[in-house]
Amino acid sequence: MPDDALIRAAFRQQASFCAAMDAPITAAVCTGLATALSRDSRTGAAVLDWVGEPIADALPLRLAGGLHDMARSGIDPALTRLFAGQGDAVAVLGDALIAHDAALLPWLDGPPQTNEPMRSGVLMAGLLEVARRHGPRIELLEIGSSAGLNLLIDRYRFDLGGTPTGPVDAPVVLRPDWGGPPPPAVPITFESVRGVDLRPLDATDPALARRLAGYIWADQPERQVRLAAATAMLRDRPVDLAAGDAVDWLGARLAEPQVAGVTRVLMHSVVWQYLGDERRAAITAMMDDAATRATDARPLAWVRMEPERVLQRQELWVQSWPGNGTARMLAIAHAHGTWIEAT
Repeated sequence: MPDDALIRAAFRQQASFCAAMDAPITAAVCTGLATALSRDSRTGAAVLDWVGEPIADALPLRLAGGLHDMARSGIDPALTRLFAGQGDAVAVLGDALIAHDAALLPWLDGPPQTNEPMRSGVLMAGLLEVARRHGPRIELLEIGSSAGLNLLIDRYRFDLGGTPTGPVDAPVVLRPDWGGPPPPAVPITFESVRGVDLRPLDATDPALARRLAGYIWADQPERQVRLAAATAMLRDRPVDLAAGDAVDWLGARLAEPQVAGVTRVLMHSVVWQYLGDERRAAITAMMDDAATRATDARPLAWVRMEPERVLQRQELWVQSWPGNGTARMLAIAHAHGTWIEAT
C-alpha cells in the first residue's frame, strides 16, 4: 500500500540533497511539496499513491521539473516568484497543483533527464587516468546518454585543476572548481564515441529543449547557458546516440572486434540507480566476462560517476583490465560537476 508519510519524507529528503548542493530554492520547493501534496488533484493523488521507491525513481524531481517549467512559462506569476525565491511555498504549490493539474501530470511519466555538460569534466578526469594506464586511444561507450551531451566529450575543452585537454577552439569550455591533485596531463584521443538511451532526447527540438530547461534547478541559471551552448553543438553536428536497452546494446558493442591499441571504455553518470537490480547485475556480469579477454593490446575500462546517497555526493570510480580490475575512487564531485575534489 502507498504510504503518504513515506512519500512526504522522500520530498524532505530530496530537499536535503538540494540544500547540500547549494540549491536553496529547489530545496524550499521540495520541502513545500511535502506539505502541499493532497489528493485534490490527479497529480497529487498520483504522487501520494506512488508504488515505487520515490527517491530511486526521482519522484520529487519529476514534479519539481514540471513546476519549474510552469514557472518559466510565466503563466502563473505566483509560481514564477516562488522559483525566484519569493512567496509561501506551501500555499503557492497547493494552488499550482490544482490549477496546472493537466500540464503537471505527464511530468511523472519518466525520470528527470538531467543533461549537464559539466558532468563531462568529472568523467574526463577518469578517462585521463585510463589514458595514463593504457595509452591515449579510447573507444567510448556510454549507457544512459539521455540527450547525448556527454557524447560531446571529445569536442569540449577542459581545464581540470590546471590540466588542459580537448580542442583549443571548442565552443564550450568546462572549468570546474578543482581540489586536490590534478588528473594526469597525458594525451587522449577518441577513436569513437557512442551512446544509448532507452528514450533518447533530441535537445535540438524546441519542445524537448523546454523540458530539459525545466529540469535545471532554478538556483543555477549558468546551467541554462551551458545547456544552450551544448545544444548548439549538437545542432551543428549530431552525436552517435542509439535508442535501445542498455544491456542489449552494451552486449552487442562488447562482442564487436576491438582494434589493437585502443582501450574500450564503458562510461555512465547518474544512471545506475535507474537500471534496477536485474540490469545492473547483467551489465556487471558482461563487464566481468569481457575483462577476462582484456589484453595489453586490447584493454578494457569502466568509468562511472554515480551518487553515494548516505554522504550526499557523487563519486568517480575507475576500473581497468588487464590487471586485477580493482575499482578505485578517484574523486568526489558535485552532482552537476561544478566542483571536483580528487581523493
